[in-house]
Amino acid sequence: MQNTLLVGLSRQVVLERQMDVVANNLANINTNGFKAERSVFQEFLNTGAHEDNFQAQDRRVSFVQDRAAYHDFASGPMEETKNPLDVAIDGSAFLVVQTPQGERYTRDGKLSINPQGQLVNASGYPVLGNSGPIVFQPTDKSINISSDGNVSVLEGVATIDSLRGKLRMVSFARPQSLEKQGGNLFAATSDRGAPDPKAIVRQGYVEKSNVNSVLEMTRMIEVTRSYQSVSALLQQESDLQKAAIERLADVPA
Repeated sequence: MQNTLLVGLSRQVVLERQMDVVANNLANINTNGFKAERSVFQEFLNTGAHEDNFQAQDRRVSFVQDRAAYHDFASGPMEETKNPLDVAIDGSAFLVVQTPQGERYTRDGKLSINPQGQLVNASGYPVLGNSGPIVFQPTDKSINISSDGNVSVLEGVATIDSLRGKLRMVSFARPQSLEKQGGNLFAATSDRGAPDPKAIVRQGYVEKSNVNSVLEMTRMIEVTRSYQSVSALLQQESDLQKAAIERLADVPA
């Protein structure tokens, strides 16, 4: 009986974790560049009984173990904004931003210019070019971002483009090693990333979240029903134990 309770409890623990992952995905349906997470579970076998007073070794009991969550780096749909500062990356590369904690990486291309003239992301962190932050002059106009990431402007009354920098875009050999952080940013843990010459920039577009709302709602319903089923099973097992104890108490001495 105790095995049933323990197996059911292990299942409820991982279902709670899965619900957290699904709820976080749903909460970020409208977050630009957001990458969904998926849960990974595995079977855990406990060690069998092996004391000398057992006639034979107990059967191993299978539990459910919440192993990890992985990132779904599939590209989200591109939405045209016609804002010259918005960019979407066609490919697996990330934009690089400078934060107080160091360099971080994002697919959110909703950019703007801060009072210091720096190109910044939605959180206000400078977007890095190959030579550092990209800075504009007060007289700059007609900002153009080419498909290879070059940022050019018309300066003052000039009719010739002036280069302000080139967006730094990097890809990772092991993208699953990236650690998700707040502000729709990723931090590199082991793989530092390398320049990606194949990345293509789409000016005037942003990449939307890759979360499928219908799929996530279906998963939420499945998790809820599974949790309720396990709860009913545990309640039945508890009632069975209670009934067994009551009957044993009625056995004549």
